[in-house]
Amino acid sequence: MGEPLKIGVLLSGSGTNLQAILDAVRNEGLPVEVVLAVSSRPDAYGIERAQAAGIPTLVMNRELYADPLAADARIAGALREAGAEYVVMAGYMRKVTPVMLDAFPDRVLNLHPALLPSFKGAHAIADAYDAGVKVTGVTVHFANEDYDKGPIVAQRAVEVREGDALEDLEARIHEVEHELYPYVLRLVAEGRVTVGDDRKVRIA
Repeated sequence: MGEPLKIGVLLSGSGTNLQAILDAVRNEGLPVEVVLAVSSRPDAYGIERAQAAGIPTLVMNRELYADPLAADARIAGALREAGAEYVVMAGYMRKVTPVMLDAFPDRVLNLHPALLPSFKGAHAIADAYDAGVKVTGVTVHFANEDYDKGPIVAQRAVEVREGDALEDLEARIHEVEHELYPYVLRLVAEGRVTVGDDRKVRIA
């Protein structure tokens, strides 16, 4: 077994997907090491999860994002210094800039709670629920300069059941997120994920 894939995790909230990754490392032998957790908000609970796991943290705030390019330069520098090979956005509510994308070309992953290209944006679960669709889901894709539009790595469907409240659907979406992200990271760590010249992802 080779060295684990070193990743930096970007988050803005409770950090449940960070926790799912850490649980998969501990319980399922996921060959990943989180070398830095970056929070866009000082009050994000994900910071506490990272610190409890002994992971170094970088805490940003609204003032630092006043210049998005400078903010991403600071984050990218910290990620490189920590040895991160991939950047994993896990509930990160900031759009990454070309500074980050150029620093980690085709190595910035994002998790989106819908089946892209449907229901882009920050309210995807509610938008799908309000639209009355019978199936929505979760997408893991490579971030690019177009919001929620990068090459898709994996998707998993989630049924919208009769009688679901929005909270019910959200809970099932999050369950799938916590399974799909570690699955994709295992593929990446095993060197099985490539992006072709046609900008489509191939999995060996």
